[in-house]
Amino acid sequence: MCGIVGYVGNKKSAIEVLIEGLKRLEYRGYDSAGIAYLKDNHVNIIKEKGRLSNLEEKVDKKVLSHLGIGHTRWATHGAADSVNAHPHKVGKFTIVHNGIIENYGELKKELEKKGYKFKSNTDTEVACAVLDDLYKNDNDILSVINKAGKVFEGAYAFGVICDDDKDNLYAARKNSPLIIGVSNGENYIASDVPAILKFANKYVLLDNGDYAKINSDEIKVYNNGKEKSYEIKTFEYDASSVSKMGYSHYMLKEIHEQPEVFKNTVNSYLNNNKKIDITKYKSLKVLACGSATHASLVGKYLIENYADIKVDVLTASEFRYEKLFLDKDELVIVVSQSGETADTLEALKIANKNGNDTLGIINVKGSSIAREAKSVIYTEAKTEIAVATTKAYLSQVAVFMMMAIDAGYKKKIISKEEKENILSEINNIPVYMEKLINDDYKIIAEKIYEKNDIFFIGRQVDYALCMEGSLKLKEISYIHSEAYAAGELKHGTISLIEDNTPVISIVTDDEIALKTISNIKEVKSRGANVIYITNRENDSSDFYDEKIMVPKVHFLLQPVLTIIPLQLIAFEVAKLKGCSIDKPKNLAKSVTVE
Repeated sequence: MCGIVGYVGNKKSAIEVLIEGLKRLEYRGYDSAGIAYLKDNHVNIIKEKGRLSNLEEKVDKKVLSHLGIGHTRWATHGAADSVNAHPHKVGKFTIVHNGIIENYGELKKELEKKGYKFKSNTDTEVACAVLDDLYKNDNDILSVINKAGKVFEGAYAFGVICDDDKDNLYAARKNSPLIIGVSNGENYIASDVPAILKFANKYVLLDNGDYAKINSDEIKVYNNGKEKSYEIKTFEYDASSVSKMGYSHYMLKEIHEQPEVFKNTVNSYLNNNKKIDITKYKSLKVLACGSATHASLVGKYLIENYADIKVDVLTASEFRYEKLFLDKDELVIVVSQSGETADTLEALKIANKNGNDTLGIINVKGSSIAREAKSVIYTEAKTEIAVATTKAYLSQVAVFMMMAIDAGYKKKIISKEEKENILSEINNIPVYMEKLINDDYKIIAEKIYEKNDIFFIGRQVDYALCMEGSLKLKEISYIHSEAYAAGELKHGTISLIEDNTPVISIVTDDEIALKTISNIKEVKSRGANVIYITNRENDSSDFYDEKIMVPKVHFLLQPVLTIIPLQLIAFEVAKLKGCSIDKPKNLAKSVTVE
């Protein structure tokens, strides 16, 4: 969830690199920031609570340093303040850390008995003390890092500086992502490629359990005491993928990128000769978190209706602790934008251990989930910076849509003619998207942005879309909103409807449209301000206040259009409220801890 960046080299100011790198990682979410850098054979540490700009005011970028590490922290252990902020220094070791050391409490008690005193409440300072303690009996830094990895339980990505080695930067990872950026005469570490893309587009992806010794000219990677070979990869996208490109916000840019993302994801799927055949499984279990869960629920309705395969969508963070009913002939699908979502990754490991076939629907090539899953389908959303996902969500829905078309055709539920018509209609979807994106949603936003409660209602796939629309609004505008299956309102929730309570309703399925409309009339008769999103042109106007028309397309394709007004309503509401749209409070882009 936090951000790590490190630099070793003689071509740039380490301080300047660290600050620039941390700026590019702000999207991951944080509440404090800090750097450590070597100057005159002394490690200097500067850290501040709050935004990165607070830290930037305290540092002198002109100070020359060839070695440094930096961090943006999202508080887990201890308050969000400068004391708990990273880096931490104990004895001869200075570290930054992503992840959680689960056994830090026991380790801390043992270290205190040895005379260590702790300034912070963090597990990171304890990890730093473990390194220092081991070093007293073993002066080999690499050996110490390897031994510490066997002591720590949980997840970590470390950037490490030792007082006794002024030329090398050290790194280690377990269950938390970390890469080494590669350049000529200088090298980097980072928790994500965007941090270093301005400086280097080549990188080494560290595997679980790897640790490394890095200087300006050489990188050595180890695992369990042995040096290993590694592959230098090239980041596939250019710097524009992490730039706003003239848009006011990353989220707005990413919404506008959706027509292209849709085309690329569909084409990638169609050209994939290694697609898994879901028709050979009696059922599917889909594991995901957040918006990926909502995308999976859309997928459930599409696959069940058009491929006649039972689909269960489960929250990955709950699946890990439930009594499991996994059949061996059941395909387990895990969905994650980052490919590093901790709960989803652990759920995947459970399915693998159980012997199930597993499939990852992932946006990041080479990520942990992409490597752990037995099969992978990549979405083509490219880098997504805004914390509230839009294009990555849409690309996940697009993959499920294509899976449903494929499976439905193989099972003869979709005829050859219908499949050809659907694939032909897909070509029009980006055009329809462009039109929806360029519509004006400010009028609607102005009527609801000052409300305290907003409700979303729909049935079946429309209900799944309501859940995502509600989450978008909550994430970036901080307005309380709830999504309900439309038929559930009369079982209690309708008591919350008052005069001018906004109710956003979705109706795109003709088979159940009249049922949902009757629910809409129930809230309208109690004073609700109804915003009606539909593909139906001839409904009477007596049950809504505002109507948003989306083009009517084949039911399998409808969700990728219907979601767009919900994304833009949330954006316009948050903009009117003056919220931090790209970096909402308390949220992180990649949730790499439980």
